Amino acid sequence: MTALDLPRLNIAELQTLLRQREVSPREVLEALRSRIAEVEPQIDAYLSIDFDDALKQAERTDVNLALGGVPIAIKDIISVAGQPCTCASKILQDYRALYDATVIRKLRAVGAIPFGKTNMDEFAMGSSTENSSVKLTRNPWDVSRVPGGSSGGSAAAVAADTAFGALGTDTGGSIRQPAALSGVVGVKPSYGRVSRFGLVAFASSLDQAGPLTKTVRDAAMVMNAIAGPDAQDSTCLNEAVPDYTADLGRDVRGIRLGLPKEYMIEGIDPQVRAAMEKAVAHFNSLGAEIIDVSLPHTEYAIASYYMIASAEASANLARFDGVRYGHRAENPRNVFDHYGRTREEGFGPEVKRRIILGTYVLSSGYYEAYYARAQKVRTLIRRDFAEAFQKVDALISPTSPVPAFPLGEKSSDPLQMYLADIFTNAANLAGICGISLPCGFARIENGTQLPVGLQLLGNALDEGRILQIAYAYEQSTDWHKQRPPMKRETSNARL
Repeated sequence: MTALDLPRLNIAELQTLLRQREVSPREVLEALRSRIAEVEPQIDAYLSIDFDDALKQAERTDVNLALGGVPIAIKDIISVAGQPCTCASKILQDYRALYDATVIRKLRAVGAIPFGKTNMDEFAMGSSTENSSVKLTRNPWDVSRVPGGSSGGSAAAVAADTAFGALGTDTGGSIRQPAALSGVVGVKPSYGRVSRFGLVAFASSLDQAGPLTKTVRDAAMVMNAIAGPDAQDSTCLNEAVPDYTADLGRDVRGIRLGLPKEYMIEGIDPQVRAAMEKAVAHFNSLGAEIIDVSLPHTEYAIASYYMIASAEASANLARFDGVRYGHRAENPRNVFDHYGRTREEGFGPEVKRRIILGTYVLSSGYYEAYYARAQKVRTLIRRDFAEAFQKVDALISPTSPVPAFPLGEKSSDPLQMYLADIFTNAANLAGICGISLPCGFARIENGTQLPVGLQLLGNALDEGRILQIAYAYEQSTDWHKQRPPMKRETSNARL
């Protein structure tokens, strides 16, 4: 195993080498540092990296722990003590976290090493990572295209082998959609399964942190670490956490997979549709039963989601006023000028758009017509899923209607950007779990292959089942073994 090859490993493979003492955590970090130096200028996945602190952690880590010695990249909306937590926004550009989020504390407890913060859409509002106030992150499969969003930096880092695994957040698809566009695995846990303490809130009733990894097993390993009750988050469920790796390897004979007719609509890219149909046929060949189901209120999910998410964002982001922390306007004339100019200078266009929309739908005279009605639709969407799960064990669909699109293609048309989450945001409204994993490629004009993602949705707290189903598919195909054609220098250096 050369230093050049080490970053290509997945977490499970790396863990084996660490436990056998074939490599040390320090050697892993140095190899990762070299890989990042090589390809990060092409991708721009990271906002900050602290290798000095990571090396100190490496010296004292126990490699026999569940994730002992494994470096993990962290989306820059999750607090890591002493590291920047900017949410890719000017309003927090100089802010450093004062404490660890619960998910970070849990990762440290099992020996993982948080070492870098990844780029994202500002305050997680976007589907392409083009809304970052700092930089554009590019898709490792084609650097002229987006990696997805809002966890695009985490997805791109994992795809480019500049992270063994990463944490992202999913409010309406922000883990699953970039996982699909970047060709990696992404898990959105059920609402309340993973603590939100230390996660900068976008929409409190929708946000969930989860893993982006190279394989389904890796995702299960990270879920084992971060899931579970937390007294510091009142919305975190007090439910025991199973071993998510326990059922990996079980076959899917007799598993009932529901195919929602509303998720196979006009507008899906033909190559995405073809990959999806092949995946469905493959599951059938493995013994799964494919059942047509209906989620009749799906057409209202986008509108309902943006009413609710924007309303919660307008309330959550009210705290960024320049008084206590973050950007502060210079020489304000009065307190109103201070608030106004601070927020005008600090927030980007998409964040302002959602704050304005959210404030409007919560305002007197419009609350019942918009926000309250959206909550009623949310209840109907949740009922749709509940009825479907009485008939099937999981639902199957494309993750994204299109493969990775060119940088700038949708940035001037917010509505088209919002539709990128058409198959993902209903799961957040319902609070259920979901996973995206690679299921094929779409070939574009210049011959470049772009990943296509398959989504599996499970009932609330049924992460173990969707991981089992995803693993069975993954292990009977080789899509997860395909890597982006990133430039790689040859080297004879050995660890």
